Amino acid sequence: MPHSWLGAAGALLILAAPTAAAQQLDQLRGPAPLVDEAAPPRMAPVENRDLRRARNYPEQPPTIPHKIEGYQIDLNANRCLACHSRAATGESQAPMVSITHFMDRDGQFLAAVSPRRYFCNQCHVPQHEVEPVVGNDFVDIDTILTREAEQQN
Repeated sequence: MPHSWLGAAGALLILAAPTAAAQQLDQLRGPAPLVDEAAPPRMAPVENRDLRRARNYPEQPPTIPHKIEGYQIDLNANRCLACHSRAATGESQAPMVSITHFMDRDGQFLAAVSPRRYFCNQCHVPQHEVEPVVGNDFVDIDTILTREAEQQN
């Protein structure tokens, strides 16, 4: 029992020392104390470049490269289809909704967009002009395969 105070002191030091996770939390919360509600930061502007982004994996939904504020997407209307429907793409020059959006859950093709794919912003989202909060070292599969091929040669 004579060294039990060392365990307690060590635990206090561990709890008092800021960890990497705690430091990241501090960056997300800002300087507000934990018991106070922090003022939210201002919303960053939405990218509005109409440029298609590369996707990181095959089934990744494309992001929305323009503003959609004020778009009506509900049971009565879908503003996205004004440009992205099969009939509208000739005039709008927007990419047509993927053929997968015309399939029901049994894989049968429908004449119109499937009800389960009707609410576009369940999968597709606009991007904001912000600096990343945390670093990202993601490497896509094409880069990995290229590196492996170069190492073998």
